[in-house]
This record gives sequence, C-alpha cells and structure tokens, in this order.
Amino acid sequence: MENKLWTKDFTLITSANLLMAVAFYFMVPILPVFLSDNFSATESQIGLVLSFYTVAALLVRPFAGYALDVIGRFSIYVGSLLLFSFVFFGYIWATSILFVLILRFIHGLTWGSMSSAGSTIAVDLVPLKRRGEGIGIFGLSMTIAMAVGPLIAIAITGDSNYSRLFFSAAAFSFLGLLLALFVRIPKMPKLKRKFSFAALIEKKALPVSLNVFFVTIPYGGIISFIALYGRSINIESSGMFFLLLAIGVAVSRIFSGKSYDKVGPKNISIFGLFLLIIGLPILAFSQNIIGYHAAALILGFGFGILMATFQAIANHEVAAEKRGAANSTYLTFFDLGIGFGMLLVGYLIQTLNYSGAFIVCAIIEILALLVFLFYTLPKFKQTTTSRRA
Repeated sequence: MENKLWTKDFTLITSANLLMAVAFYFMVPILPVFLSDNFSATESQIGLVLSFYTVAALLVRPFAGYALDVIGRFSIYVGSLLLFSFVFFGYIWATSILFVLILRFIHGLTWGSMSSAGSTIAVDLVPLKRRGEGIGIFGLSMTIAMAVGPLIAIAITGDSNYSRLFFSAAAFSFLGLLLALFVRIPKMPKLKRKFSFAALIEKKALPVSLNVFFVTIPYGGIISFIALYGRSINIESSGMFFLLLAIGVAVSRIFSGKSYDKVGPKNISIFGLFLLIIGLPILAFSQNIIGYHAAALILGFGFGILMATFQAIANHEVAAEKRGAANSTYLTFFDLGIGFGMLLVGYLIQTLNYSGAFIVCAIIEILALLVFLFYTLPKFKQTTTSRRA
C-alpha cells in the first residue's frame, strides 16, 4: 500500500489541476485573436501582453516556493486558486491593450504561486519509488487540458462571443477550487529559517532548470503564435494542432515517467530533444495541413518527454522541506523560457517571418541538447554518486 499512486488525495489534486488548467488553456488560442480583433494588436504587442503573464509568474515563484516550505502548501494553493478564478471576470470589461496587460500580470501572479503549490503537493503525495511516474501523471492533467481546453474554447467563442468564454473559464476554475478544498495534504516539516533571497532558490534544481529554460523558449512561441501562423498558411482552425500536440505530450509523459524510474534520464531526454530539433524545421518548411499537424505530434512527444523527465530531475535528492523551493526554481526557469519565447518569437516573426522564427527555435533546441549533455547530466550523475558514497 505504501507504493500506491492513485490515492483519493492524489486523484483530487490531479483533477483540480486539470480543471484549473482547462481554464488556463481556454485563453491560449483565443487571447491573441481577441487582442487582434478588439484592439488591432500587432504580433509584437500580442507577445508583450502574453509574456506579462509569464513575467508575473516568474517574479512570484521564488517567493511562493519559500512560502510553501515555511507557511505550508494548502493555504497558498487555495488562496491563489480563488484569486485566479476571479480574475477571469476582468477580461469581460477590458477596454484597452493596457487593461488586458494588467489583468495578465495579476493572473500570472496567481498562476505562479498556484502551480508551484500544486506541483509540490503532488510530489508530497507520490511514493518515492513511483515519483517519475507520479509527476508524469500529474503533468498529464495539464496535457489533457492542453488538448480539450483550446477545442472547447474555440467552440464556446464561436461567433466571437468572448464574454461567454471568460465566464466559462471562471466556472471551470471555481470547480477545481471546490475539489481542492477536500485534499488532505501530508504534514511536512516546515523550514525554520529567516527570509533571505538565497532561500528562494534550491541549488540542486538549477542545472535542469537552466535546461528547461532553453527548451521552453520555442514552446512559448509556438503556443502563442500557432493560430496566427495557421491563418497565414490558410489553416483557419488551430484546434487540431493543439489536440495532436497534447496527444503527443500525453502519451510521452506516461512512458517517459516510467522510463525515468527504471533507467534514469539520459537516453529519454536525448530522444526528446532530438524530436524537437526535427519537429521545428518541419513546422517551418512544410507549410501545408499535413506538415502543420505532423509537426504538432512530433513536438508534442518531444515536449512531453522533457517536461516529465526534467521535473523529476529537479526533485532528485531534494529534502521534503525544500521541495517547494525546488519546484519553484524549476518552474521559474520554465516560465522564464516561455515568457522570453513569446517576446523573441513575436519579434522574429516580424523580422524573419514565421519560417525563420521556427528555424531559430530549432537552433535553440540544439543548444539545449548541448547544455543537457555537458552540464545537466554530469551534475545529475554527481548527485547520484555522492548519495551512494
């Protein structure tokens, strides 16, 4: 029983995360179009607004990680999820790009603290011997949301009824909050030390966090501009792209988590990075419906493998009372990559066009592979060796 994964509490926190993530992914394909239709926003302006969400999450994550270890997981999670749910109503009354930008910043603050708390709670609830699998399954809830969220959002918006979409997002989020209230979180020793900026970062998680930064730069650009790219090559709906991307992530998360538990991160991570290096040029040059959707599936497999494996590495050999800091360190770099990717790809599209932007992203993934081979992997092996010694 001590290795049981699907407990009531793990099921509840995963389900709550799913509903919250559905609300989040409602906004991904629609917000760029909403800004373009309502405020005639350019790609650079859209990238700026979208990146503010990530900038806010980036700023709050280190403090959230410290609070999780010092104050506790439950209050941070529930409080953040409550505010996250209410902010959706603000988009209904948005009157300018600046107004939306401020809303995105507030939303990002709540997302940063809430997702850090949720990930840490999930790790607390997962048996040590099944940690890779458990993190993969918990992340799968985000992946399912990635698939169904955009599809539902596109169906709800239909005739550009954005208000209906924002009300629906709030409803999903509040339902997730209701489930979260019933989660029983195991008691963890609280970190008893005064606040310091050094306490905000878990050093053991830094190597893989740097790696995930490079991996998520292209990811941020793709999820932000893929709908507009589709329009530019006469593919009106990006719903199938998001569905195939999510299928790839979902399938790969399941087997990559188990692979990590059995043989470690090396081969599976290299495979995931190669998939990204291959998928991005296909997206850049195969400007038709087949290439567009084939790239979605390949990239989905690559991102899914790396997201599950890298987060397991971030929690490798980290004490329970420092997991909040470890997860917030990892997710801070995750968000930083996405935010930078939104800005960078928005700029590159205007200077190099879409194909050029995606090729630059492929080069960035080659850099990510080099960082993994010559920095992240040696640090991981060093930690494992010192423990055995």
